[in-house]
Amino acid sequence: MLQDRPQAVLSVNAGSSSLKFAVYPVRQGRVAEAGLAGLAEGLEPGGLAKITVKPPGRDKTTQALVPQEGESSFEAALRAVIAAVEADGGTRLVAVAHRVVHGGSRFAASVLIDDEIQAYLESLDALAPLHQPHNLAGVRAFRRACPGVPQVACFDTAFHAHTPEVEQRFALPEEFFQQGVRRYGFHGLSYQYVNGVLGQCSARGEGRLLLAHLGNGASLCAVRGGRSIATTMGFSALDGLMMGTRSGAIDAGVLLHLLRQGQDGAAIEKLLYKQSGLLGVSGLSADMRSLRASPDAAAARAIALFTYRVVRECGALAACLGGVDLIAFTGGIGEHDAQLRAEVCQALAFLGVRLDPAANKAATGSAVAAIHAASSTVELWVVPTDEGRVAARDAMALIEG
Repeated sequence: MLQDRPQAVLSVNAGSSSLKFAVYPVRQGRVAEAGLAGLAEGLEPGGLAKITVKPPGRDKTTQALVPQEGESSFEAALRAVIAAVEADGGTRLVAVAHRVVHGGSRFAASVLIDDEIQAYLESLDALAPLHQPHNLAGVRAFRRACPGVPQVACFDTAFHAHTPEVEQRFALPEEFFQQGVRRYGFHGLSYQYVNGVLGQCSARGEGRLLLAHLGNGASLCAVRGGRSIATTMGFSALDGLMMGTRSGAIDAGVLLHLLRQGQDGAAIEKLLYKQSGLLGVSGLSADMRSLRASPDAAAARAIALFTYRVVRECGALAACLGGVDLIAFTGGIGEHDAQLRAEVCQALAFLGVRLDPAANKAATGSAVAAIHAASSTVELWVVPTDEGRVAARDAMALIEG
C-alpha cells in the first residue's frame, strides 16, 4: 500500500536554466542524507536540455530532454524529475521543499504554500529577477504535478531576518524602511547548513564566525552565537561582493549617470545582473575555472578584483564581529578554488590567520575539511554546502508541527 512506502522529502531548486533536485529519506522522523539526486540543465531557450540523475549506490546517467508537443524544456525536465522520483525504490513524497530566494518583510521562516502566499511571493519578483520568477515557476509546476502533497517555501532571506536593526537600515527617510526598503541578505539556506555543521565539528562553532559563500552568486555572513548579525547582500541579490555576472556593490551615482546618459531601467538591470562581475571585467567568462585556465591579462584582472572584494568585505565583517574565531568557505568557488582560499587567507594574516598549504590543496569540496595551520589563531574550514537538506528539514518540521 502507498502508506507503507518509506517517506521522503523532495527538495527543488529551480533556476532560469536549470532544475536541481534531491530526495531526502525520512527515517524515524529525521531527514537523512540525500539518496536520489540530479540536475536538469540547458533549459534556457535554444539550450541543449539534458538531465543527469544519480540514484543511490549506482552510477549517474545523463540523457537528453525531448519536450513533447507544446511542452517547454522546463516542463520536460519536471516530467523527467517526477519519473525519476517515482522509479526510486517506491518512496512516498510527504512534501516538496522549494528554495525561494526572497521572503520579503513578511516571512522569517519557511511556510506552507497556498494561493495567497504564492501571489505575495510573486510580488517580490523585481527584488530578485534572476531567481524569484524561476523559483516560483517550479512551485507552480510541482503544485500542479503533485496535488495533495504539501509544498513548502524555504527562504534564503530567513536566516538573516533577525539581524540588528542598524544592519537592516539604509540611510533613507523612515517611510522607505516602513515600506520594506531594507537590507534582507541572501544565501541563508547555505549559511544555516554550514553554521550547523560547524557547530558539530568545531568547539568554536558558537563563536564569531565569518562564512564565505563564494560561487556564481557570492556573499559573506558574520555569525555570532549561531545567529546572523551582518551580511554583504542587502535589499537585492546585487549588493556586496563581485559575482559571476553581477556587479556587487556599486556607487548609486553610477546608476544616476547611466540614467542621464539615456539608459532605461531594463538596460541597467541587464547590465548589473547579467553583464557585470567576472564576465564583465574579463570580457571572457563568468566561470572562475575558465578564467584560471586563461592566459589573458583580463582574466587575471577579474580574478584579482574578485579576491580583493572578498578580502575587503572580510575586514568589514570582522569589525562587526569584534574579531574572528573561525572562517569557513563554501559554494562552488569557495569549496574548489584552493588558490583563492590561499590568497584570501594570506591577506587576512593580520587577524592571526595561518593556512596549512597541504591541507588547503587537499580540500576539494568532497568533505568537510580543516585547513588551518597549528599556529593559526583563527580556525579555517571548507564545508560543502547542502541547501536542499536544510529545506527538507524545514519542510518536515512544518508538516509534522
